[in-house]
Amino acid sequence: MEDSLFIVIPAYNESENIRKTVADWYQVIEARGGSGRSRLVVVDDGSTDDTEQILREMKTQYPLMSVQRKPNGGHGSAVIYGYRYALKQKADYIFQTDSDGQTDPSEFEMFWKRRERYDALFGNRTKRGDGAARAAAERVLCAVLAVIFHIRIPDANAPFRLMKADYVREYLSYFPADYNLPNVMLTALGVYAGRKVAFIPISFRPRQGGVNSVNLKKITKIGIRALRDFRVIKKRFDGGAAK
Repeated sequence: MEDSLFIVIPAYNESENIRKTVADWYQVIEARGGSGRSRLVVVDDGSTDDTEQILREMKTQYPLMSVQRKPNGGHGSAVIYGYRYALKQKADYIFQTDSDGQTDPSEFEMFWKRRERYDALFGNRTKRGDGAARAAAERVLCAVLAVIFHIRIPDANAPFRLMKADYVREYLSYFPADYNLPNVMLTALGVYAGRKVAFIPISFRPRQGGVNSVNLKKITKIGIRALRDFRVIKKRFDGGAAK
């Protein structure tokens, strides 16, 4: 039986981007049908614009798309919601990207070809089109992980990641459903545990439309909270006590 692929895309007020995002990434799902089990999962995180309506209208044209709506809880909670849905649907592989058009679907194939050799493959944004401030924030994040987990990671939070379902299931259990940095922890815990992971350079374009809901003020607030959370999660992980 073919491996099934679930692509998880969180969306919040992305009416300017969502049509193109779905059209672009749906082609990836069609090319890897997984015996009809693969799905494009768009998690509408309580959008207040036309995002939900657009997605509902697109369902007929894209039958392998699953639209999941939840109350607004932020990017992290939407990602976790999508991961949990994919696991319930018995996905073999889970891929995550965002709905802002910054990632390139044509680069997915180089991840898929290597999937059997690794537990997880993470994008490495060697050149970023979203500004120097965000690149600097990522460097600080990786430095904090180096201090707390004693690991070296080039890019902890890239929204371009292909993971085996068992990998996601194992590490997802160490943080709550409303955790704001799940991708960071899915990267850090795997590296810390010595899992077979790789970082692959990817392109990263400027946001293609709309307004980013995570600004520098939010990034700073998240960073302060992350210092505490990282230590708590590491302690839980070292003790073998999943939440």
